[in-house]
Amino acid sequence: MEGDIAQLGQFIGAGIAGLGAGLAALGVGNVASNFLAGALRNPSAAPSQTANLFIGLAFAEALGIFAFLTALLLIFAV
Repeated sequence: MEGDIAQLGQFIGAGIAGLGAGLAALGVGNVASNFLAGALRNPSAAPSQTANLFIGLAFAEALGIFAFLTALLLIFAV
């Protein structure tokens, strides 16, 4: 009985951590859409902000990868 409860806790924790991977996709979309909106408003400033775009995308994607790895660790931890 205790093993079943522990496994249930692993799966619930992994599901919650898996939500972070999905929310990271929303974060990447938000960063890209805000950059595009700003670039359309002021096209001459867009090239100077491209580095900020890639940094924002990298941070948002890294959080998603960390959430995914946490979910995998929770599922397959012995």
